[in-house]
Amino acid sequence: MRSLHGFVFPLGTLCVLPALAADDSATTGPVRSLPEVRVVSPRVANQEPATTYAMPVSGLTFEPLVDVQARNMAEGQADVSIRGGTFENTGFSIGALPIYDPQTGHYFAELPVAPAMIGAPDVRTGAANSQAGWNATAGSVGYGWAPVRNGGQVSAGAGDNSLLRGDVHAGVVGSQTLLGRTVGADASFATSQGEGSRSFGEHDFVRANARLQFRDETSQTDLFAGHQSKAFSWVNLYAPFNQQETEDVRTDLFLANHRVATDADGGFFQIGGYYRENRDTYTIPAFAFENNHKTMVRGLALDGRANVADATALLYRAGVIADDIDSRSTSPTGALIFGRFDDRVQTYLGASVEQTFDLSADRSLVVTVGTQFDDSNRHESELSPATKVELRQSASVLRNLYVSYDETTQVPTYQALNAFSTGGLFRGDPNLPRATAQNLELGAELAAGNWSWSAAVFGRRDDELLDYIYDPTLPPTTARSAVSGDLTTVGFETIVRRQTERLDLIAGYTFLHKDEDYLAANQASFYAFNYAEHRLTAAIVWRVTGDLELRMDNEYRIQEENTLRRRNDEPILSALGLIYRVPGTEGRLSLNAQIDNLWNTYYEEVPQVPGARRTWSAGATYVW
Repeated sequence: MRSLHGFVFPLGTLCVLPALAADDSATTGPVRSLPEVRVVSPRVANQEPATTYAMPVSGLTFEPLVDVQARNMAEGQADVSIRGGTFENTGFSIGALPIYDPQTGHYFAELPVAPAMIGAPDVRTGAANSQAGWNATAGSVGYGWAPVRNGGQVSAGAGDNSLLRGDVHAGVVGSQTLLGRTVGADASFATSQGEGSRSFGEHDFVRANARLQFRDETSQTDLFAGHQSKAFSWVNLYAPFNQQETEDVRTDLFLANHRVATDADGGFFQIGGYYRENRDTYTIPAFAFENNHKTMVRGLALDGRANVADATALLYRAGVIADDIDSRSTSPTGALIFGRFDDRVQTYLGASVEQTFDLSADRSLVVTVGTQFDDSNRHESELSPATKVELRQSASVLRNLYVSYDETTQVPTYQALNAFSTGGLFRGDPNLPRATAQNLELGAELAAGNWSWSAAVFGRRDDELLDYIYDPTLPPTTARSAVSGDLTTVGFETIVRRQTERLDLIAGYTFLHKDEDYLAANQASFYAFNYAEHRLTAAIVWRVTGDLELRMDNEYRIQEENTLRRRNDEPILSALGLIYRVPGTEGRLSLNAQIDNLWNTYYEEVPQVPGARRTWSAGATYVW
């Protein structure tokens, strides 16, 4: 294990701003509220990137429980990892519906939804992931639909590298009811163009959303349609040939979700369905190489909680997900046609019983036992049990103490199954099995005054984990190969938060260690062993005056050694933003400026993929 001396600098950065604002009484004048800042994630400071408009993945970039590994920028292409997992075993859902891409986990985070339409991300790990996630062995991210409100906001900005961006969101709620429910609608449009912080780093993004919502005191129905088109390029985007590579990703999502609160004690029922289409064109112009893929996913799902007795609740879920892929390539070995199938149906059914034992007026013991059954017409089925024991206390500093055990499962994607197995740029294996994972953890939550703290220590055993490796014995025209193997991960994660009238501070720390049994001495892992042994994050929001707010995100990493990464295993990454409310506009007009990669750190978030340089932008937002 390497020295932690590098923590001194980011910790110093943490200490400067709180020290300046520590004495609230030292600043004269009232603290006025800033115009509403759209919250993409409550555990990060900057709610938008400097490089483009905000997407759901933007709120995960400095999230303490999530590791986002970007190419060009997170909003361009992002691999999302939780607790040392890979981009393939992280799941996403909106409402009742698990949403994914069957080609590759590289596109799991392609959600063409304006952040203003959904709530903050719920990062699910351990037992929570086993109960609410799907097809995800390490963790998952869930979103709920936000209520439509009268009003909206428009923002525009510009920055270095010829950046131009704009974003508008507007909603209206009717004054009349329909069958006792209010009718609301909102729409959003965003666009962004720029040349990028490196040569061949240009992007051209467009997103358009529309939603119709029916709502009353206990229920909400959302009908959504969204489209996003993203064209971007980068050197070594996926292949390590030091050549420009381009990608054109077009994602359409049509979705319906209905949720109703069934009682005042947390009971609910929700059901939904969706159709998602993802079209991708990937090229290496210098080699006249082009791959075209189209994936189609149709899903129906429901979940809920029923309080069947005073101290007993039933948690349940079920769903069916059908997918298929169409793939073509200019290379004989490039298309994904070498597997055993190109369409698949998966089903799942889960149930848990939660029993509460009252120990005193403010202490209770909660025991949850359940299981989920996963099946597919292309893979063997799997039964995944889960159990959790919690001590809950409402009048103590220690609010929650728990121990849990859970199992999860996942099937491989078509990129791994259907790529040519004995040649080509990315090699596959048609016989890759279903992966399973077992997770054991102990955790606690504490709160006192304006402080809160959570921590967990865990161990996870992955069997038949899908990974992509580099093998120097293969021809240089093969960038990586899909393999499966067994992996053990032990870890510790903690988050500390303090909130005052002027200052918010959110600090996170994660430790991970892994052991595997599938890598030969000369082989290297692109993904499973692309992780930080130590990762420290710190988000600071300082309300300097009633009109000025400073926001800063920081991350310091000590990477596990990986022979594929060319340099810098201990990067410091920061983003600094300022928001200024223009006097005399009643808080409706604000000016903003932001710098991403403040220290201009070179860091390959994915080995052999150049990191983005420092980028700045400035703009204005008007809220009505």
